[in-house]
Amino acid sequence: MTAAHQPPGPYAIVAVASSAGGIQALIALLAELGPDLPVPVLAVQHLDPRHRTVIADVLARRTELPVKLAVDGEYARPGTVHIAPPARHLLVRSDGLLTLTDTELVHFVRPSADLLFESVASAYGPRSIVCVLTGTGVDGAKGAQAVGSHGGTVIVQDPEDAEHPGMPQAAIDTGAADFVLPLEEIAAFIRGLVEAKRQ
Repeated sequence: MTAAHQPPGPYAIVAVASSAGGIQALIALLAELGPDLPVPVLAVQHLDPRHRTVIADVLARRTELPVKLAVDGEYARPGTVHIAPPARHLLVRSDGLLTLTDTELVHFVRPSADLLFESVASAYGPRSIVCVLTGTGVDGAKGAQAVGSHGGTVIVQDPEDAEHPGMPQAAIDTGAADFVLPLEEIAAFIRGLVEAKRQ
């Protein structure tokens, strides 16, 4: 997604993070985003790097959006879900170029939601939306703060609705959450944001 091809409108990108219980949560979210989302989706799901991952195939069967493992040096494409591969951090530049790194673990995990969210905040500022779903630990909380401080929008799954409330609660505890919603309402809310003011 080069600068010339960035989506018009108030938002340019959506980033999602999940961990324990996250596969089902991602399925529920992506299935409701519809086939014509006008922005890219970048996703971090904590996965066991010792096993070959089939997450992209699993998610692709449950959503109308194309789903693929992110590739180093490719551009994020509107209407496409780019999943961080196991054991690689996923970052994005302001021109939409994706970068994968194998730098040190963050909060004992790689890929890290914090690093993804921080790169999204730096690259897109107020045109970014990030979403923290079910999971254990605190990954995503620091990144959510970065997005908030850059004027982006932070959506968090209601901890009472999450299979594992740790990650959502940690994000809420930072004070960065703009909206706390049950999982079933998040996709429609995101669509409302990214489609606002589009011609």
